[in-house]
Amino acid sequence: EVQVAESGGGSVQSGGSLRLSCTVSGLTNSPFAMGWYRQAPGKEREYVATVNSGNTPSYGASVRGRFTISRNRARNIVDLQMNNLDPEDTGVYFCNVNYGAYWGQGIQVTVSS
Repeated sequence: EVQVAESGGGSVQSGGSLRLSCTVSGLTNSPFAMGWYRQAPGKEREYVATVNSGNTPSYGASVRGRFTISRNRARNIVDLQMNNLDPEDTGVYFCNVNYGAYWGQGIQVTVSS
């Protein structure tokens, strides 16, 4: 059974930083892509970032230059370093594997002004 688990969310003031981690277990067909989406209250789920099977990162326009995605391939962990956070970054952040084949339960990030 594939399991996807997020950790590291919380609350921070505007301009602050948070680091999210996502751990995947039970998936044997590596390499695979891993990424993050987020959903704010009353809004649709939004693309944040992905690192593909070749370890190349890509970012959504709203986070490019502020967020950094990285992966420890041997440990099936992907991290999302979020800097210069804005209240608009508030939402539930979801980790996914292989472009949505598997999803985590989500973790809350709250940025206050």
